[in-house]
Amino acid sequence: MKRPNILLITTDQHRGDCLGFAGRKVKTPHIDEMARTGTHFTSCITPNIVCQPSRASILTGLLPLTHGVCDNGIDLDEARGEAGFAGTLASSGYSTGFIGKAHFSTHHTFAKTGRPECQFSEADYGPAWYGPYMGFEHVELAVEGHNYWLPTPLPGGLHHSRWYYGDGLGEMRNRLYQQDLGPPSGAPQTFNSALPSAWHNSTWIGDRTIEFMRKHAGENAKRFCLWASFPDPHHPFDCPEPWSRLHHPDEVDLPAHRTTDFERRPWWHKASMDSKPVGNAAVQALRQNFSRMPTPAEQQLRNITANYYGMISLVDHQVGRIQTALQQLGLDGNTLVIFTSDHGEWLGDHGLMLKGPIPYEGVLRVGMVVNGPQVQAGQVRHEPVSTLDLAATFADYATATALAPLHGQSLRPLLEGGQQTRDFALSEWNVAASRCGLELQLRTVRTENWKLTLEQNSGAGEMYCLSEDPNEMDNLFDDPGYTAKRKELSDMIASRPRDQLAQAPAPSGIA
Repeated sequence: MKRPNILLITTDQHRGDCLGFAGRKVKTPHIDEMARTGTHFTSCITPNIVCQPSRASILTGLLPLTHGVCDNGIDLDEARGEAGFAGTLASSGYSTGFIGKAHFSTHHTFAKTGRPECQFSEADYGPAWYGPYMGFEHVELAVEGHNYWLPTPLPGGLHHSRWYYGDGLGEMRNRLYQQDLGPPSGAPQTFNSALPSAWHNSTWIGDRTIEFMRKHAGENAKRFCLWASFPDPHHPFDCPEPWSRLHHPDEVDLPAHRTTDFERRPWWHKASMDSKPVGNAAVQALRQNFSRMPTPAEQQLRNITANYYGMISLVDHQVGRIQTALQQLGLDGNTLVIFTSDHGEWLGDHGLMLKGPIPYEGVLRVGMVVNGPQVQAGQVRHEPVSTLDLAATFADYATATALAPLHGQSLRPLLEGGQQTRDFALSEWNVAASRCGLELQLRTVRTENWKLTLEQNSGAGEMYCLSEDPNEMDNLFDDPGYTAKRKELSDMIASRPRDQLAQAPAPSGIA
């Protein structure tokens, strides 16, 4: 087999069950078609349940405590980033590109860092700058990408901002974005935006992805590895028309259990929701107003979910455009396409919204769909895998030697229908007090049927049998009847390679 092109498509804060083929009533016909013609992993988890650590793990193939980005606000070491899968494939003759939200470095920094994603440094990167960055030879960045903060005005801002404001219509776009077309959602950070979808960053990322592929089509073109990274469906829930009307609130799926039940959970569940974030006024305001959302009433949750589904469908539309372009450019026969996300979203599970240090399946499990040459069509794999495995997978298909050690394992044997299996996947998070007022050390292991999370500072934990208790209602951690299972899962956590950094890098900002 010729070395394939590699196209990684990611979303942000996208639950693994919020895909049409996965059972929810969200309209994703193009990703559904990917699953029909490729392989779907039902038990794929993220190495960390917030943005920066999970993205650093995708790039480097390392767990967070080893690459050092153990929470948001910590910049990925540039040498580690450059030794990730993009650098590996570039050194093996691939043309490497990144389009969209990177978040390898902190945007909301305390001071100027010199990184292109830093709010105080963006303006230093002029119109001629397109990389390199973290091993990617060509980059087009939508910094942040969540319009809670509007795109950085010129002369600041990078590629998306220059497009957004460059024709003089940026302020009009901002006014349209902030206009709520109604009806009122009744929920925080939730409205039907008047920004036309042609001006939405999801559409821009779709456009730029297609243009990158067009430049790499043809018999003599170099193989490419491109990461197309969509910032949605991360909050705020601000879907534009007509996508905001695509799912009626009365018809969306609601969690089976959508009230808080802290009395049944380990101590840190309630404490992380009730404690005051540590930091200056800006830190506290961001965490209280942006990163937390109270338990919504049923109609509020319906409105939020309909909007969230619409954001996903708009991304799916871009996936369809990209798939069509692959076919038209003659690239579909030799391109490995992966669709996944950095982490999930609680979306009302146990009365919780957004994300935080409670690794229910809604935030831990992400979708992963792969198709391409030699990938088994219509295959469903239930082994516990991780987005951590992508770096090793890409090196395998590219017949490239990784520039640095990897924790992940190639998914190629599973994708091609092999008999190999996986026992478990790991996730870890050293939670900073700036997030929720607590310092936590969370270690999670996921098997096909079980999940255990340990909070190492206190020794507390939670354990669920997912095959019998998919809604994670019955915590078996302290049940004497499951002592052996608890030890088995704890040993899996303890088997983690002992290559953690002795000390985590200091945070450069909030997120």
